[in-house]
Parts: sequence; C-alpha cells; structure tokens
Amino acid sequence: MYPYPFPHKISTIFGEEITFESIEMKDSIRTLIVGNRVQPGSGPPFHVHFKQEEGLTVKKGKMGYQIHGQEEKFANVGESLIFKRGEMHRFWNAGDDILECTGWICPANTIDYFLTGLYNSVNKAGKPAGDPFDGAFLLTRYKSEYDVMVVPTFVKRVIMPITVFIGKLLGKYDHFKDAPEAIN
Repeated sequence: MYPYPFPHKISTIFGEEITFESIEMKDSIRTLIVGNRVQPGSGPPFHVHFKQEEGLTVKKGKMGYQIHGQEEKFANVGESLIFKRGEMHRFWNAGDDILECTGWICPANTIDYFLTGLYNSVNKAGKPAGDPFDGAFLLTRYKSEYDVMVVPTFVKRVIMPITVFIGKLLGKYDHFKDAPEAIN
C-alpha cells in the first residue's frame, strides 16, 4: 500500500508541501506521520477523510482552519487540532511567514498515494484544479475515502465516471497502474 519510501515529500507549484515521514503503530493502527509547509494564503480546499482522523500541531506561523458550517478559527505555535473522520474541513496559512506543522493521519490507508497523485496532477496541469483525467480517476477511485467540496456533486457522479472511461480508452492511466484499491 506504500509504494514510496519514507520520508516521501510532495509539493505543488502553489505553495503546499507535505512530507510523509513514517508509519507508526498507535493502538495497533497504522498511523501516517506527516509534516507540512504552507506558503502565506495557501492551503487545501474544503475536503473530508471519511475513514480517517487528522491531527495537526503548529510549529511555526499561524494556521487558519474551518469545519464546514462553522466560523473560521486560528491556531498559533504550539496549538493542536484534530479533524474527525467525516468532518468536511480546510486549513490555510493565515500569517505572513511560512506555516509549518507536524501531524498524523489515522489510519494511514491510501492518503499518501491519493495526495501524491493529486499534487502531481496539479503540477502537471499548472493550475489548482489539476489535470481533469487524473483528478477524475483519483476522486472516482477513492470516493469511499475522500471528497472535496469544490467539485459539484453532478460532476463527481456523472462527468467524472465518463471522464475515467474515456481516459481508460485513451490510455491516460498508465501512471496509476499500481494504484492501491480503495478502502470500502
């Protein structure tokens, strides 16, 4: 399930960097240890991990964060927060300097593969939405694990499966040939 050696670093051209540091066992559950660096104003859009919790501790800078439907909040150096499984959330660099955090994702599941694919897609396309074929593949294959709010439901349910079908016909998914199965 972990095709990348640790540590494994990914980054986008838009100012986000994640380092997958290691896997640790916590209460007999594989937990992914991470670090991230986020440029001012950058951060992931609203997203959800249906099967995982995510914890972050601010090491440098100021983090803005929000649970969908709630007000924006902020965390400073030394403060920690946990996003519960199934909780649509986002976070961003709310300061003027680089935001650095340490954290964990539990259970690890496929998050490293999924995010590596998304970051590669963004960099390949040169735009935040990423490559439409790659995004459709990842969001369709791993829909039981992850979701993003920025993509309309109709697009996820109708357009993306059609895009994946066409992408397969066109041979666009060779780079995903070793993609792990989704956790159902």
